Amino acid sequence: QVLLVESGGGLVQAGGSLRLSCAASGRTFSNYAMGWFRQAPGKEREFVAAISRSGGTTYYGDSVKGRFTISRDNAKNTVYLQMNSLKPEDTALFYCAASGTDYGLGLQREYDYWGQGTQVTVSS
Repeated sequence: QVLLVESGGGLVQAGGSLRLSCAASGRTFSNYAMGWFRQAPGKEREFVAAISRSGGTTYYGDSVKGRFTISRDNAKNTVYLQMNSLKPEDTALFYCAASGTDYGLGLQREYDYWGQGTQVTVSS
């Protein structure tokens, strides 16, 4: 079992920045690729970003490329999502998730564990 706890969400003005963190516990963190997903009210959950187990490969959803950066610190069992140039349409509940594979990380079904989410609200 892997426990994931997100933090760092909040209210920010458009154009601002936030950094989300996701702390993992329970199993060897470096054995898991990590991803961020988000769900806006009335919409389906969508892929935001993912990072391989080693941290050497990253993936991004089209809507966040060039604005968001995913990173991980395996010594701290933590994955981060740096979000810059935030837009009102980024408003959502952001979830981190852990996958036992480095493949298919854009797909929710590849993830074994999920956090409870942290709310990000971007005002215009």
